[in-house]
Amino acid sequence: MQKSTKANVILKKLRMTRGATVAQMMEATDWQSHSVRGFLSAVVRKKLDLNLVSEVGRDGQRRYRILDEDAGGAS
Repeated sequence: MQKSTKANVILKKLRMTRGATVAQMMEATDWQSHSVRGFLSAVVRKKLDLNLVSEVGRDGQRRYRILDEDAGGAS
């Protein structure tokens, strides 16, 4: 069983189909926005080398998600 840490909570949200907004990640972890953004940059992108993308939805909110490496697709 995987330990429930704030990092794991964010990674789980990022792997969801719709991803997550910074506000959703802040609420789930009690982190400030700069901490969430730092985690996305330093840990998700650099340390874990995951394919993190951000997109602005129809609602105008920027959502972050991890693209599945196996999904393929054009860049």
